[in-house]
Amino acid sequence: MKIHEYQGKKILSKFNVPVQDGFIINDIKDAENIIQKVQKTFNTEDVIVKAQIHAGGRGKGGGVKYASNFTKALSYTKDILGMNLVTHQTGPEGKLVKKVFITEAYDIKREYYAAITLDRSKKMDVFMVSTEGGVNIEEVAEKTPEKIIKTWIHPMEYLSTKEAEKLAIGLNLSNNLKKDAIKIFKNMYKCYKDMDTTLLEINPLVVTEQEKVVALDAKFNFDSNALFRQQDVLKMQDLDEEDPAELEASEFDLNYVKLEGNVGCMVNGAGLAMATMDIIKISGGKPANFLDVGGKANADTIKNGFKIILKDKNVKAVLINIFGGIVRCDRVANGVVQAVNDLGLDVPVVVRLEGTNAEIAKEILSNSNVEIIPANNLQDAANKVVNVAIKEKN
Repeated sequence: MKIHEYQGKKILSKFNVPVQDGFIINDIKDAENIIQKVQKTFNTEDVIVKAQIHAGGRGKGGGVKYASNFTKALSYTKDILGMNLVTHQTGPEGKLVKKVFITEAYDIKREYYAAITLDRSKKMDVFMVSTEGGVNIEEVAEKTPEKIIKTWIHPMEYLSTKEAEKLAIGLNLSNNLKKDAIKIFKNMYKCYKDMDTTLLEINPLVVTEQEKVVALDAKFNFDSNALFRQQDVLKMQDLDEEDPAELEASEFDLNYVKLEGNVGCMVNGAGLAMATMDIIKISGGKPANFLDVGGKANADTIKNGFKIILKDKNVKAVLINIFGGIVRCDRVANGVVQAVNDLGLDVPVVVRLEGTNAEIAKEILSNSNVEIIPANNLQDAANKVVNVAIKEKN
């Protein structure tokens, strides 16, 4: 789960990380009062107007503006609130801006990058910093990887002073600023760990002309499986920023993630679902989604799965790949027949069933009145679904 910048800054503040603070605007009617409130609270005329969407690159897309006075701040707020903001992370369709964050302005001396995430290859958390802040970190990693300093932390431990000092030294900070940075890095990691975060990124982390280290941005991703113990975070979820199909899937206890292909996938088990997407890709197709129906592959589950998959107009064919262990294949086959009949599907459906009662399931499908393309194995299923998807596209 993701949250907005202004929400992330509230969390960072609780962990004693200095942030560029401000107030949020949801309705343009409140703009004048909020801008004046920021100016009064921080004793400043100039402010920053920042669009709040779950995507990076807002500044390049026109979603972050410096305003030297009230009139400009109000004008920028009116321009940004309600705009369709397109960045390198939103894709060409962009995102509608429904919230604007008005913050205090700083005279920036230097910009840095700081982030924490999980390094799966080492099975440890990795803390990264760079002197190249305020830019696309992916470009830095590709072109000048030596400018990214890393330290790895065992997940059962916290960031030590020695490790934090290594990061601060890597940024070439003066002694006083180095001490501040060490505290901030230790507090960042405590926040990352205690809040069940999968990504905590500050870009940029700045040094001001007044020699203060401040977080100008805050990006958080949370482990959705741990939200039951992060109820305050769960309340921060902005449903307007979520994919409608993914939200609907969660209501049916389905694990769904939309992708950009044209082959819909309905599979039981996350590992098998990933393998299914891989073999579709290898076979020349493009998966349109990840959909794990878990151990509830009955008629209702399959019907709901179809509804969600087919909300994506790019889907030209659907592959159902079920391994019958806890779930019997004959039960799945009956569910597929009922779902196809009830929904009146007009896209080709390829079905591969293996495991408990698989032979009975194949008889049920072959004797049914619905047009289903049976597959003998996973490779056969992938080849068939890719072929019919290509035909439907043409």
